[in-house]
Amino acid sequence: MIDHLRDKGLGVDPVCRVLGLSPSTYFARKTRPKSARRLRDEELIPLVTAAWEDSGRTYGARRVTRALVRAGHAVARCTVERLMRELGIEGVIRGQRRRTTVPEPTAPRPPDLVNRRFTAERPNQLWLADLTYIRTWSGWVYVAFVLDAYSRRIVGWQAATHMRTDLPLDALEMALWRQQIKKDAGLIHHSDRGSQYVSIRYTERLAEAGASASVGSVADSYDNAMAEALNGTFKAELIEHQGPWRDFDEVERAVFQWVAWYNGERLHSALGYLPPDEYEQAYWARPEQVPQTA
Repeated sequence: MIDHLRDKGLGVDPVCRVLGLSPSTYFARKTRPKSARRLRDEELIPLVTAAWEDSGRTYGARRVTRALVRAGHAVARCTVERLMRELGIEGVIRGQRRRTTVPEPTAPRPPDLVNRRFTAERPNQLWLADLTYIRTWSGWVYVAFVLDAYSRRIVGWQAATHMRTDLPLDALEMALWRQQIKKDAGLIHHSDRGSQYVSIRYTERLAEAGASASVGSVADSYDNAMAEALNGTFKAELIEHQGPWRDFDEVERAVFQWVAWYNGERLHSALGYLPPDEYEQAYWARPEQVPQTA
């Protein structure tokens, strides 16, 4: 504060009198060598800021710490928390989610093959699908995701201005094409009871691809908890963090960029703080593994 007021043209003595400080205390503080902790803080502050900025200003102290450790910087989480407080920066906080899939009680429903056990031993063993929504100045936009339970990788997505079956079906087609799924891959596709996912067109396409359809049996958010968690992350880190949104085109471009960052760079706590792409690549790099391609 004193330095700031000096820059404004005020003398040290009158400022110290107002603050109740001795001028000698001020000058002693100015000439005192910086502590080892302060010197270390000055080294870390630009690194912490860069890691936070690189995440699109979404990372909290935990992921900033992991990013720095991955980059070769030994730093404790408590230190990062303290520096982020000093800098006045913080990660995004996930909020509540509104349901976008409407249960269809009269439609034939596939069995629940997951029973809320969202685990897999390999990629393309269990996929989880769901929809979410975005308000724009020109109307609602809806986004469908297909998530791989093993790698937490978004293998398919699509955006539209409607919630018809075409929306999740296009996301499914992207996932099948990108992962080159063949009929004997042993894939289970799990969703909630939304009418889009139990529609004849959707279930027939799963059968054509050799995937087993699975639908939650209890009809609450825990039936598809991992997909719900992805939607929450998407809303918190992109939609609410960077909004408001002008129109569909702006949202679609942003989703494309966010998915690329999420898969390729975002550190995931359930994966030992590795990005999904890296985690899946590590699986296929094992000598005994052969990709499940057509």
